Amino acid sequence: MGHDLVIRGGRVVTGGAVVEADIGITEGRIAALGHGFDGAEVVRAEGLLATPGGVDPHCHIEQMSGMGLMNADTFETATRSAAMGGTTSVISFAAQAKGQRLSDAVADYATRAARGAAVDHAFHISVSDPSVPAFEDDLRALIAAGHRSIKVFTTYNIKLEDADILGILRIAGEAGALTCIHAENDAIIGAARARLLAEGRTRPIDHAASRPREAEIEAVARMCRLAEVTRAPVMIFHVSTAEAVAEIAAARARGAPIWAETCPHYLFQTEDVLDRPGTEGAKWMCSPPQRTKADQAALWAGLAAGHLQIVSSDHAPYRFDETGKFSNGRDAPFPAIANGMPGLEPRLPLMFDAMVSGGRLGPAGFARLTAEAPAALYGLPGKGRIAPGYDADLVLWDMGRAVTYGADDLHDNVGYNPWEGTTVTGWPVATYLRGQAVMREGDYLGQPGAGRWLMRAGIGTRPADIMGTSR
Repeated sequence: MGHDLVIRGGRVVTGGAVVEADIGITEGRIAALGHGFDGAEVVRAEGLLATPGGVDPHCHIEQMSGMGLMNADTFETATRSAAMGGTTSVISFAAQAKGQRLSDAVADYATRAARGAAVDHAFHISVSDPSVPAFEDDLRALIAAGHRSIKVFTTYNIKLEDADILGILRIAGEAGALTCIHAENDAIIGAARARLLAEGRTRPIDHAASRPREAEIEAVARMCRLAEVTRAPVMIFHVSTAEAVAEIAAARARGAPIWAETCPHYLFQTEDVLDRPGTEGAKWMCSPPQRTKADQAALWAGLAAGHLQIVSSDHAPYRFDETGKFSNGRDAPFPAIANGMPGLEPRLPLMFDAMVSGGRLGPAGFARLTAEAPAALYGLPGKGRIAPGYDADLVLWDMGRAVTYGADDLHDNVGYNPWEGTTVTGWPVATYLRGQAVMREGDYLGQPGAGRWLMRAGIGTRPADIMGTSR
């Protein structure tokens, strides 16, 4: 049988194993794995490894921050960067402004994404004001329409009180949605920040001390208990500490519907990256901050044990100038410097280098953490696996190619690379979205607006419903 496209002669990560197989693609979907296929187009892939297109479920794109600052990236520039790094599906945020109806917020972001997104996409409904008219009706209607995840904060000027979070959890649990939580204790952070500023400690390195590990530990433990009380599924975002991993593991052992993610900057960086001359460390400021080598070891152990299920980028792009990090001036104290850094494009190469080239959890683990698990947990139809019936979202890797990141070699709109000087072994040489090449040998081939919005399925309420209680 002839296919539209055959990727021939490569090794394929599928079903938890690596096999030698050709991939037959018809009408944008994987039709067959095997040998001897004919195709209208044949791509030779000898010596290459094929993995599922990356699914990055935590990206801030064309979004206004709580500080009132717009991200550096549009949907066009962010998804171009995603494709160049092997990511074919993203979940970003439809962020509600104070006083704004949820339905209006989602419609606004949907319009922007339809115009600019070059890869497939979905939204988390980011809630900052549950007091607006028709809040509960809008939330239920949006969930029913396929927006199956909600984002809430326990800190910043958009934090929700526990009573509001409980109400959202109950609605989400009943309607089949996943509630994602930025879990840090706001009072602990506020006290630490005030003490540091009173002592004249205002540099980027002081940002790390302003968000003590105890702030994450307490809030993670509390959110786990709220999930237990409501039986509503919860995703803990950007876990950074060993103690938070332990709290999550204990909650899951009790049967709580808890899942969790971490990010490359917690796996590969420590707070020392913030300790640079002047304000140079602001490039690496994010919340929670990077921690210690011991925390890195605990995060890797959590990934191996299945306590953490996903590695996302938490792409939060701000330029290193007055339009971004220094919107409050070059001499601004750390609380007035925008938090976040670009991560969409380097996420997969960094993880490939550690997991495949470096041997941590191997190719199947890499595919699971960066594609299969996020697609399953967030209900993305046809995504995350190389198997018949799935979308032909693929990445071809040259496993022997070593690349050292430069100062400004990403394809977003940020202007700097927080991984400058880092060498990765294993490099994406082609990215396919639904059978169409969107990147080949460093050339971007995508088209703004070609990405599709993904209507998502309902989320289960028991740990066994999604990826099991452990790996």
